[in-house]
Amino acid sequence: MIVYQKNRVEFIRDVRDDTIAEQVEQYVFEKLGRKTPKSEIGSWQNSLRYMRDVVEDPEIPDDCGISIEYQVPGTNRRIDFIVSGEDEAGRKQAVIVELKQWSSAEVTNMDGMVRTFLGRAQQLTRHPSYQAWSYASYLESFNENVYVNEIGVQPCAFLHNYPQKEQDLFNPLYQSHLEKAPLFRKSEATKLANFIKRFVKKGDSGEVVYEIEHGKIRPSKALADSLVGMIKGNQEFVLIDEQKDVYEIAKAKTIELSKTKQSGKIVIIVEGGPGTGKSVVAINLLVNILGKRLNCHYVTKNSAPREVFQAKLTGTLTKTQYSNLFKSSGSYIDGKKNEFDLLVVDEAHRLNEKSGMFKKGENQIKEIINAAQVSVFFVDSNQRVAFSDIGTPENIENQAKASGSDTEILHLSLPSQFRCSGSDGYLAWVDSTLVIKETPETYFGPDSYDLRIYDNPKKMYEDLLELDGNGKSARLLAGYCWPWVSKKNPLYFDIEFEEFDFHMRWNDFNLGQGWIMHPESVEQVGCIHTSQGLEIDYAGVIIGADLKITDNVLTTDPLAHPGQDKNFSGLRARLRQGKAEKEKVLQDADLLIKNTYRTLMTRGMKGTFIYCEDPNLQEYIRQSIANRMI
Repeated sequence: MIVYQKNRVEFIRDVRDDTIAEQVEQYVFEKLGRKTPKSEIGSWQNSLRYMRDVVEDPEIPDDCGISIEYQVPGTNRRIDFIVSGEDEAGRKQAVIVELKQWSSAEVTNMDGMVRTFLGRAQQLTRHPSYQAWSYASYLESFNENVYVNEIGVQPCAFLHNYPQKEQDLFNPLYQSHLEKAPLFRKSEATKLANFIKRFVKKGDSGEVVYEIEHGKIRPSKALADSLVGMIKGNQEFVLIDEQKDVYEIAKAKTIELSKTKQSGKIVIIVEGGPGTGKSVVAINLLVNILGKRLNCHYVTKNSAPREVFQAKLTGTLTKTQYSNLFKSSGSYIDGKKNEFDLLVVDEAHRLNEKSGMFKKGENQIKEIINAAQVSVFFVDSNQRVAFSDIGTPENIENQAKASGSDTEILHLSLPSQFRCSGSDGYLAWVDSTLVIKETPETYFGPDSYDLRIYDNPKKMYEDLLELDGNGKSARLLAGYCWPWVSKKNPLYFDIEFEEFDFHMRWNDFNLGQGWIMHPESVEQVGCIHTSQGLEIDYAGVIIGADLKITDNVLTTDPLAHPGQDKNFSGLRARLRQGKAEKEKVLQDADLLIKNTYRTLMTRGMKGTFIYCEDPNLQEYIRQSIANRMI
């Protein structure tokens, strides 16, 4: 949907009359049904004046199309500014301009990511060139009118407050993105005008953008075929036993509903523990539904699984055209009903009500079900690790029922374990040892799973280092019991045990959410946020002060977590709200802490090494191993 659509002459007049921001605000309310904050109105007023200076170039045709705030279908993103027309050969063209008011930014080591002030705080965000290119790539891959009618989409970015002396956005790390979408800064309005004139030689009276706006959203054959080719023969994505059953049922339901064009919905809830192959099924569904030329996204709350499985599928940690297929769970706040044929929600137990730092939306489960004809939720309730996690099978079923009487609800399961060397005995031992649930007294031996308890964290780390490499992965993980001081000062250490000469830092922020795949991450300690939903060969788990033995009983202490731990946000305030609330909070926190360590202790496919800060817990676990080890 396009908010504002006029030609060059009309746009220049609206800016000169100082009515442009008022008009855009009114159109946003009429077409999108939302009110606009004053800060956004101010940014329109400011940025669009600069764009007027750009398009006042007399060689830009009077009847070229000027479009403002085009909402990209299937996303909650909007393209700031589009100039449309025809090139010298008569080919239809659309120039996308991403507008930013930034006056500075900082380089990061993460592909396509920078740091800058948004609002009152410095935040991690997308490089403007990557952002513009990603929109162009989406249109080229998913808008049927664009790829069938061969409409050229040319992205760029304009930072009209960004001074010439600032160079971080032009760092060589961003070169590939700058080549795809050039970035123009303060005093470069003429260069931007010249870029537009390369592609827009003749006017189109808005015809090009009309075609884009009314183009059916459907993956191109080229994109679908390339994805199917990636997964074919890739052993990481081979389906086994119940994985195949769940995949075939979900695929058949999606294809059937898309063919019949019925108005009903299907919600599939798939329960499975660690290593049952939830993510393998999810990626197969994504690729094969897209292969049928139907619309599908892979969705998670945490970005780590998105980054890692995207990299495993494409073979690269850098951004590609396929990045548009991997979405956060907060992407469907403004989603249209049944906009997607299928949404595949991995790690659904981590879903929240509100989305993002500004707490937008109503309920992520509800929004996802609304946006898709078929939604598949992969759930492990024993991996809920935050107060805000709402993705239980019960909550999903309730939202499905509330979506309409014509919604079909299916419950499926993935019982077979493929992580932890297929050792059901080890997984039962974890649940029993952490007092999460009673399990049968199954046993396992060192041949089936390598489980070790250490008295010295440095020795544990040295053993992990020996195992890492040559096709094997070994990483240190820990409960969030140490403040992340190295985030502000990279010279500081976060996790230290002086008596063992052990000094380590939390996972490097600059390595991004694909941290676990980077070779240098073996030199750091991962947390729940960078490891949940992922797997490695060997995991060394440091259990902090939040889990201990008190009077011969396993207990938890949520106050051992630093204030930075967002999973326990608001904990201290809730503990002051009376006895009943305090008991409830402590009970919830107890389960979440145990779930966190259960998650960390089931990341290793071949082995788990454990060190405990509490010596009594160390002995408790050692005895527990002796009781179950063959």
